[in-house]
Amino acid sequence: MAEITAALVKDLREKSGAGMMDCKKALQENNGDMEAAADWLRTKGLSKAAKKSDRAAAEGLVAGKLAADGKTGVLIELNAETDFVSKNDKFQTAAREIANVALSEEGVDAISAAKTSSGETVSDMVTNLIATIGENMRLRRSARLSVDQGAVALYLHNVQGEGVGRMGVLVAMEGAGDAAKLQDVGRKIAMHVAATAPLSLSPADLDPAVVEKEREIQTQTAMESGKPREIAEKMVEGRIRKWQEEVVLLKQPFVMNPDQTIEQLVAETAKELGSPVAVKAFVRFALGEGVEKTQGPDFAAEVASMTGQA
Repeated sequence: MAEITAALVKDLREKSGAGMMDCKKALQENNGDMEAAADWLRTKGLSKAAKKSDRAAAEGLVAGKLAADGKTGVLIELNAETDFVSKNDKFQTAAREIANVALSEEGVDAISAAKTSSGETVSDMVTNLIATIGENMRLRRSARLSVDQGAVALYLHNVQGEGVGRMGVLVAMEGAGDAAKLQDVGRKIAMHVAATAPLSLSPADLDPAVVEKEREIQTQTAMESGKPREIAEKMVEGRIRKWQEEVVLLKQPFVMNPDQTIEQLVAETAKELGSPVAVKAFVRFALGEGVEKTQGPDFAAEVASMTGQA
């Protein structure tokens, strides 16, 4: 029986992406043969993949991609259980592959059923990753923006590798002017969106329920100040307008020039290009937002226990 050292286990983990204990077991079952152990992991992993589907997956990556003509952009969020997996080359490659598919397919179901460049479906690719790496994974969501004239800009924040990060923003700039200029301004606005997380593009796009909730809060605050009702109502309207300036993209002060709003930046761009320009839409994906997170595996403890240092 070959000696299964921590270094050997670490080597298999780096090559396969599987968990440390799974790698140790694979090497034990295959007398330390690295290639046989890797095959064993894949065979055993596929049968376990379905059992992992109910485990929380709030880590992972956001991947973004622009079409060759710059007029379409996509974002996808591929989740896993731990932050460690986001640094795995196979996981990053899968996220980029899914973003490529998303350029021609819209919606999670359609993307999952579509084939990758290697000929397997996205769904099968993710299942195989679960089998190999040993964590639950899922394609959580996707978004696509397109313009007939203009450009779609992409910004990835906290980049983990080519085309992948922990946050992604798309901004669709509509206009007949210089596409390169629109792309540049759009990317600056995308960086602004990443920093400020606006709720909507314009006041008209705000969710009525969100507006009503804010109005209730401001009304209660004004009434508690002891002001007469008519004065309190005027106070509320003023506060709602100020709140909109904080949460509506076009009304927000531009983070790169707080003396200018995004709306004014767009108007300035239109003047420079000599033709109308408009922000058609934006999308912001922050990794794991809205997903309940759980404590993942303690890899340091696993290493310590294997090397007798626990």
